[in-house]
Amino acid sequence: MTVRSHILLAAMAGIALGYGLARAPQWLAAPRAVPVDVAVATAKPVASHQLLDEVVGRIRREYVQPVPDQAFDQAAVKGVVANLDPHSAFLDAAEYDEMRAATTGSYTGVGIEVSVQDGHVVVVTPIEGSPAAKAGVHAGDIVLAVNDQPVTADRLDETIGRMRGVTGTQVELAIDRKGEPEPLRFTLERGAVHVHSVRAQPLPGGFGYVRITQFSDSTPGDLVQALSTLVHPAPQSAFHPLRGLVLDLRGNPGGVLESAVSIADAFLDSGVIVRADGRTPESRFEMSATPGDALDGQPLVVLVDGGSASGSEIVAGALRDHGRATLLGERTFGKGSVQTVIPLRDGQALKLTTSLYFTPAGTSIHERGIEPDIAIGPTAAGPARHALVAPMQDAAVLTALQYLKDRGLGTYYAAVKTTSAAQQR
Repeated sequence: MTVRSHILLAAMAGIALGYGLARAPQWLAAPRAVPVDVAVATAKPVASHQLLDEVVGRIRREYVQPVPDQAFDQAAVKGVVANLDPHSAFLDAAEYDEMRAATTGSYTGVGIEVSVQDGHVVVVTPIEGSPAAKAGVHAGDIVLAVNDQPVTADRLDETIGRMRGVTGTQVELAIDRKGEPEPLRFTLERGAVHVHSVRAQPLPGGFGYVRITQFSDSTPGDLVQALSTLVHPAPQSAFHPLRGLVLDLRGNPGGVLESAVSIADAFLDSGVIVRADGRTPESRFEMSATPGDALDGQPLVVLVDGGSASGSEIVAGALRDHGRATLLGERTFGKGSVQTVIPLRDGQALKLTTSLYFTPAGTSIHERGIEPDIAIGPTAAGPARHALVAPMQDAAVLTALQYLKDRGLGTYYAAVKTTSAAQQR
């Protein structure tokens, strides 16, 4: 049976990271299968297209170049849907494929994450175990060309597309590396790449740090693996339960809703995690926690900022409403609408806003965000704000660690506040 999926979109346009590359500019959250015919059966027929017919006729007769007939349908649909709200959209086949790759957390490519820096396409990191990592591509490398076609910062999506492809096929990268007199050339064989959305590191005193960059289908499993490395620092060591955890959701624009719910559930024993309300029965649902707390009740601090959206806000809101965590950082983005992805002909899809979601306390965060329990400002501005920083060199993480230890904020909190005030002048 044809199905459609409910998703939450984080609307974090402008993030130019790539999964091998490709991190989509908007992130998805929440597949829920329902019959696509429900939407079709309740649609009312449109009485007239007189204005549209008149405009199309003029274009056909008078536009400087001929326009193919098929272009009119797609352009009209895109325009109508885009005019509804910022999160509804018509997806062509390539965009739909990219969306599905984002939700699964895996794709076929070379396995490098990139961003635009100073007008260059720069490797943020090669993904562990990927063809690029095995071949020796390094963080900080500048991608000059793909298959001898020059790379430009303003056409990043095109570059990403050229790196993706069928498993077993080859692609050649030209790389500029600091200290090398000539560009390096790497011939890479495309393969399956798994994007790890969770990274973990032990903190002094028996505490732990976990950063989640997005919510894909694989994130809950990645979290289990990450926590196991924290409570079992080495294969030979005895079990060491954590005394507390810093969960970093800064810059996390969202993802698969069930994944976000699973992350919240990992730290909750019971209670509602999220509710959604809309016009149709399929758009109204509620998700609750199951017994079991991965930290066994130990304290939890969640770091959030203006880039924490959608799924991140579901996690933060649920943990805070249930008194399970302290939120530290800045007001979150404020993305609380749910979209439904409906597959269409020729591999295309319609992404349509169908409901709003609410935190367990019944609060809608849409266009409001969530205010943290303890407010601290950003320690950096612009693209550097969400750059990878070692936890023990991050003032916000150190502030959270101090709070876990003794509920005090210490000198690091003062440093963050001072930095924030200086940036606002």
